Parts: sequence; C-alpha cells; structure tokens
Amino acid sequence: MHRIFTTSVASVYPLYVAKVERKGRTAAEVDEVVRWLTGFDDAELRGHLEAGTTFADFFAAARLNPGVSLITGTVCGVRVEEIEDPLMQQIRYLDKLVDELAKGRPLAKVLRA
Repeated sequence: MHRIFTTSVASVYPLYVAKVERKGRTAAEVDEVVRWLTGFDDAELRGHLEAGTTFADFFAAARLNPGVSLITGTVCGVRVEEIEDPLMQQIRYLDKLVDELAKGRPLAKVLRA
C-alpha cells in the first residue's frame, strides 16, 4: 500500500492552497476544484478536513464527477489516464486539477466546463 493512501487529506490540503496562492489563486478555488471532483458539499469537505480523513477514506466516500474521464495529462511524469490503481488515479486527478489552477488555467477549464 502506498503511503499517500493513509495520509490525511488535511495534512496535504494546506500545501495545495499554498501552491495556488503563490500563483495568485485562492483557497476558495481549491475548494471548488475539490468539491467538483468529489461531489462533496462545503460542509462535507470541512468535516473530512477536521476529522483528518485519510485519502483512502476520503475518496471511498466521494461521488466522483462524471467528467473525471476528461482529466488527462501528466503529474510527476505519469499520465493520469494510464494509472492502474483507482485510488492512486483519483489522488493524481486532484493533483492535476490543483496544478492546472496554479498554472493559471481559467477555473471553467479546470472544471472541464
């Protein structure tokens, strides 16, 4: 089992926020991306962050957006659409969306609208 699976989302979340804020984006945009991907509402997202939910449990509870198949490209040199482990793929989808936000892509494009 990969270590990230048992890592709490709350421990990585501030890193996502810091990454996008360095590029002039906001925590609210990170939240919007997470809600789009997982189907969580704001209260559910906050609950998982406060509870220290692991990535495994976080994505087990998620209702993945049907648009996830539109997320393509590379994260850490690996094409997200070719990742075989479903949980690792979901984590990398989140990483990819945060990367796109940080790179200045319009939010509508990040959310595959």
